[in-house]
Amino acid sequence: MSLMDVKSGRDVPNEINVIIEIPMNGAPVKYEVDKESGALFVDRFVSTAMFYPANYGYIPHTLSEDGDPVDVLVITPIPLISGAVIPCRVVGMLKMTDESGIDAKLLAVPTAKLSKLYDTVKTYEDLPRHQIMTLEHFFQHYKDLEEGKWVKLSGWEGPEAAKEEIVSSVARYEAHKR
Repeated sequence: MSLMDVKSGRDVPNEINVIIEIPMNGAPVKYEVDKESGALFVDRFVSTAMFYPANYGYIPHTLSEDGDPVDVLVITPIPLISGAVIPCRVVGMLKMTDESGIDAKLLAVPTAKLSKLYDTVKTYEDLPRHQIMTLEHFFQHYKDLEEGKWVKLSGWEGPEAAKEEIVSSVARYEAHKR
């Protein structure tokens, strides 16, 4: 099966599928799935000596304002492998802008069917504050040594804003596909 065949989710925006590109605590390498071929490419080597603090991937068949699929950080107890598909529910959104424009990151946890660990996590505020600070620190600094690149964080929004982002990104994808 090709990653191109993976749906956005079973009950979008309440349950979404996330295709993992970069495992949590993985080496500082930015991978991206080529949306035409489904192959996993090295996008770049991250210049800072930092590891991704969460599994990093995207929702298939979405188109965010930056022209890419919607980015998602998936909190799990252990790292996932690149190319894995995990059903999730969103708990928040980190609002970001970078040198290319708006680049929000959704925050998600596995569905209850996969793990009961996150049953009480309804919003990003239910996660340990230190974990949220770690995510913020990573994205504030991971491009620091890359010439011409920058990031500005604008704070967090809750699961409803994240769901609105998903719905609008699915609609944008469908309109662009035509």
